[in-house]
Amino acid sequence: MSVGFAARAVLIDLDGTLVDSLPDIACAVNAMLADLGHSALTVERIATYVGKGIDVLVHRALTGTMDDAAAVPLFERARQSFYQHYGAVNGNESRVFAEVREALEDLRSKQLKLACVTNKPREFTFQLLHKTDLRGAFNFIVSGDDIQQKKPHPEPMLHASKLLGVAAVDAIAIGDSENDVLSAQAAGCRVIVVETGYNEGRSLSELNADAIVPSLLDAARLIKLQTD
Repeated sequence: MSVGFAARAVLIDLDGTLVDSLPDIACAVNAMLADLGHSALTVERIATYVGKGIDVLVHRALTGTMDDAAAVPLFERARQSFYQHYGAVNGNESRVFAEVREALEDLRSKQLKLACVTNKPREFTFQLLHKTDLRGAFNFIVSGDDIQQKKPHPEPMLHASKLLGVAAVDAIAIGDSENDVLSAQAAGCRVIVVETGYNEGRSLSELNADAIVPSLLDAARLIKLQTD
């Protein structure tokens, strides 16, 4: 583990990093599948499908694969169903991970600028942050439909850095998956991975992150304000 990082801003992922949102996501996925006459999936299987946004999640749930695409008419019906069901349950069973609030307070006390950077659509992002009482911790929120490209593309990190008024090289990202690592590194940010999330079912040891730590609080304690 690194001895520490100096930064001007911190860009933090939502699902799997701040909040365990899997119970509500799985509920909506299985309600969608039931609407279409498909069999339910285990929560563990759905966890491996999370990470690249709702459209990819829906395709994966329909096809049972990581990369195949469902037929357009089926996908459109499924996507509409998922939005309806997820809007009804988002935040109901989701839980803020242990010590997340302490981590955010630690970062804010160091005068670091904070952004939440997620692939989740804006309507669901704000709904979840409101229900978990986390919205006020962030200077800005960057959701999946605020920009053209989602993580692992660098655009979310670059956009968040611009909103915060810092160069990407002076920001550090915190996430739970390869998507966060690839997005951050392509943007020029350093990146810390927490062990609380999903990472599409793959081992975190495969990731070329600057540090891998158990929790957001452990990540926060590695970061200090860059003053020069």
